[in-house]
Amino acid sequence: MSKTKQDLTCADCGTLNCHTREKKFPAFCLTERLEGEWLADALDLYRGEGLDGRIARAAAEVEGVYYGRLTRVEETIAFAKRIGALRIGVASCVGLITEAAVFVKVLEKAKLTPVTVACKIGSTDKSEIGIPDEWKIRKGKFEGLCNPALQARMLNEQNTDLNVVVGLCVGHDSLFIRHSLAPVTVLIVKDRVLAHNPVAALHTTHSYCGRLLNPDHVSGL
Repeated sequence: MSKTKQDLTCADCGTLNCHTREKKFPAFCLTERLEGEWLADALDLYRGEGLDGRIARAAAEVEGVYYGRLTRVEETIAFAKRIGALRIGVASCVGLITEAAVFVKVLEKAKLTPVTVACKIGSTDKSEIGIPDEWKIRKGKFEGLCNPALQARMLNEQNTDLNVVVGLCVGHDSLFIRHSLAPVTVLIVKDRVLAHNPVAALHTTHSYCGRLLNPDHVSGL
């Protein structure tokens, strides 16, 4: 399907001049089309002394100082310390609770205070929100509902300074982020097929995951 100039976005760009300013912006560049006050408003947030400014500067510092040197676990700790976050909420999938427990130990070694809430909190069967039995993995049996809004509420009650997502399902992570009062970062993205490495699907569209570029496949999902 052909695109008009107005339809083209960053995914259509091959220059990434916004990153280095060593080339030219393409004619459709979103930076060139920005309303002036939008950029000014964003910069005001990042320059300020509020939470947005602290987050922006801390993220830039962690990226610049530790680029290519720290794991995501270490970067999360470095970021938390730079924004003054001491109480760290861990919103974990029950399928990754072992990994979450190790992460908690790491946080404690870093002199941070972790608070963990697993996704099945409330232990409510999926049928309670109208999920039919054929949509269950364990058909005909109790199957706990993932409860990301309640996870967020529990961590809100604990006054966490930063919440970390550990493997929440697609969509459940959206609900958690939507209801979290504290800033949220992601440590683990769930992908049961690819050992929680979803980028592998994009790297193998020329081979194993070629179905991703099949319109009949993706449109039918």
